[in-house]
Amino acid sequence: MIIMEKADKQFMKVAIEQAGIAEENGDVPIGAVIVHKDQVIGRAYNQREQLNDPTAHAEIIALTQAAAFLESWRLEGCTMYVTLEPCPMCAGALVLSRMDRLVYGCDDPKAGACKSLYNIVQDERLNHRLEVTSGVLEEDCSELLQGFFARRRRENKNNNQYGF
Repeated sequence: MIIMEKADKQFMKVAIEQAGIAEENGDVPIGAVIVHKDQVIGRAYNQREQLNDPTAHAEIIALTQAAAFLESWRLEGCTMYVTLEPCPMCAGALVLSRMDRLVYGCDDPKAGACKSLYNIVQDERLNHRLEVTSGVLEEDCSELLQGFFARRRRENKNNNQYGF
């Protein structure tokens, strides 16, 4: 168990690095990494603003990379590390990919579909379920998002010509 916790933190740090790239590009700082046999086979960050694509979530891009690497849409034996609890679209994609495990940093009370609002990845009505570990480097992941949105609010307030 201690070895898994250490690996979870190690790979979550890579996801956090990816989230930083998203922020540098003006997007919500969310990063995702997919690991197979202790090797990173997919890494991505949110690119919705950059690509003007509502589906360009870090998880979706990382899934595409991992599938290309394995030359299969079935991502059995893989673990996804993501800084924020996946939304319904991404949670559904994880189930459809046959991913074994999901590890995420902080909960998303407004759109989370793995615990907060829904639990798509463990819904017994579906044909596949994932093992889920939450709260890995939770404070780091949460601070990244909170800082981003605080800066956005300040920028929007400063850019308001009416001063309110």
